[in-house]
Amino acid sequence: MTAYRTATAAAVALAAPLLLTTWAAGTASAHGAPTSPVSRVYACSPEGGSQGTAACRAAIAANGGAPFTAWDNLRVGGVNGRDRSVIPDGKLCSGGLPAYKGLDLARADFPATRLTPGASLNMKYSSTIAHTGTFKLYLTKQGYSPTRPLTWSDLPEKPFATVTDPALVGGAYRIRATLPSDRTGRQMLFTIWQNSSTTDTYYSCSDVVFSGGSGASKPAGSTGTSGTTGSGSTGTSAKKSPSATRSATTAPSPKASSPAADSPSPAASSAAVQTGTADLTPAAERTSGGGPALPLVAGGAGAALLFTAGVAVVLRRRQ
Repeated sequence: MTAYRTATAAAVALAAPLLLTTWAAGTASAHGAPTSPVSRVYACSPEGGSQGTAACRAAIAANGGAPFTAWDNLRVGGVNGRDRSVIPDGKLCSGGLPAYKGLDLARADFPATRLTPGASLNMKYSSTIAHTGTFKLYLTKQGYSPTRPLTWSDLPEKPFATVTDPALVGGAYRIRATLPSDRTGRQMLFTIWQNSSTTDTYYSCSDVVFSGGSGASKPAGSTGTSGTTGSGSTGTSAKKSPSATRSATTAPSPKASSPAADSPSPAASSAAVQTGTADLTPAAERTSGGGPALPLVAGGAGAALLFTAGVAVVLRRRQ
């Protein structure tokens, strides 16, 4: 009897690490977004400090009332540089993902960062999980109107800055570039981060307002390198710092249903057929680079439990 109990305990001990490993692999998701110049997804998140602005309230309402808790998880898998054929016009800020559709609202009152034409841009791209990859920065063409949905035609063909594997300092990638000198008024800074360590591509929209003159960028109503201004207030910045140890298991939105593994990309079905993107999956609905998707996690855990139960039953019968 003692031998049987010892064998059963050993089986459980062997299965426990498998269960823990499988669970841990499934929790490794969520990755990053610009916090300066502040992106829409971060500004309107609980950590961004601008949820009370009119634009953020409207964006959250458009999401069915779901807040942008997963501000660091706006990513699409398998794009592989085909951004313009995969992400539809009017859905650039959300990456075409339903959980972030409120970010696509065409409004001129989202929290914005004041910049100076031709000045040095010091972007802070906060990261909760580090990845290697290339950042491409685009600035809307002169004549862009924030009251119209953002389209690819609003952006130049080539980015004004491209940076590969910048340094990760204090939980954020630091990206330095020189801003175009011919922009005035409200514009959109559109950032694409194409991972090389995963198959994911991240998209973000940062509203910016260009003032006149030259020199370093200055915030609204104060001195420094950057600042934000939103509806009904001046100099309202993202006061809370993102936590590098933030849990990565938060779902982007309870309203967003998890697509099947062979579901199409956020692009229209016709575009998917034409460009061969039918195998793409919105990455905000799955894990990437850190382990299997949750259904696989559940399967692995179930297998471990069945294994343990089977050993126990066999040993009991042998008694």
